[in-house]
Amino acid sequence: MYTSEKTRSGAAAFAGFNHRRMQPADAWAAQSLAGWTEAEITGFVTAARQENLDAAENAEQTVGSTQQIAWVRYYSQMRDLVATLQANGFDVRIISASAEPVVRVWAADVGIAADHVMGVRTEHDGEVLTARLAQCGGEPSIPFNEGKRCRVNEQVFGVAGPAAFDQLPEQRRQSFAAGDSNGDATFLTDATALRLVINRNKIELMCRAYADADGRWLVNPMFIDPLPAHPPYPCATQGFDDPDGSRAPLRQPDGSVVADQPDRAH
Repeated sequence: MYTSEKTRSGAAAFAGFNHRRMQPADAWAAQSLAGWTEAEITGFVTAARQENLDAAENAEQTVGSTQQIAWVRYYSQMRDLVATLQANGFDVRIISASAEPVVRVWAADVGIAADHVMGVRTEHDGEVLTARLAQCGGEPSIPFNEGKRCRVNEQVFGVAGPAAFDQLPEQRRQSFAAGDSNGDATFLTDATALRLVINRNKIELMCRAYADADGRWLVNPMFIDPLPAHPPYPCATQGFDDPDGSRAPLRQPDGSVVADQPDRAH
């Protein structure tokens, strides 16, 4: 259900959510940690992380009735990027749609402290996590697309309430951002100097990056097993994910429609 967002019968597993502020499978994954303490979760994640780092490349494992990837690596290039930014005085953070206690374990190995990790949060009942999602902007939201902007605006820049979903003035936004999914599209657009995209063939993100309206977008293939060239991205008809989940043309700030974009970095 996590990867397909469907039940065993093939029915949609989730409905009734804002597709620009919620990725329900990621929210559900965080909610599945309910009943455990953060210390216990840290132990589980630490063990799983090491097992997958130690595994051979292309290893697989059985999860339920499916075969899933059973190995992982840190990109050395991203380690270098984080270290270089930190050495030059940047306030480097990880903003992720994964559960925050999980991301903290992975972030530590690239030198990012726990208080600079911003992931999916659920409320506590004493020391135990619950399934109740924390709010951002006055509504249940996770760091996904507009929800990622909300979390940054709220936690980093101190914006409260629904205004946290609005784009801040340029002088109050991050200077650099990097991402690889449609859930990063709004967050990357907010960056004022440079925006690094790792190409995983995600339509809205790649349409924005290749259109490169202000000359500040950088596109790089995946560092491990880069994907082959993708057919031209249908930006003019399907480049924007509407809140109801339908696809619409991607538009520039002036209202003009972004033309379909060929895949140029793969």
